[in-house]
Amino acid sequence: PEGTIGICGGMAMCASCQCYVKSDHELPEMTDDEDAMLAEAFYVEDNSRLGCQIQMTPEMDGLEVELAPES
Repeated sequence: PEGTIGICGGMAMCASCQCYVKSDHELPEMTDDEDAMLAEAFYVEDNSRLGCQIQMTPEMDGLEVELAPES
């Protein structure tokens, strides 16, 4: 449905929204759930995050990400 973030709906239960953070923004600490999901994902890099776990706030203005390849 429109507005759904990733296959799991933003619950950090899949890696369909994995992205590479390209800008220097300070992001919130990674949760255990996000860390565990990325540990099982494909094409993980040091700058990988789950997009659904990055809250869009005014401080995120200019955030640059690249979507990871689909598995």
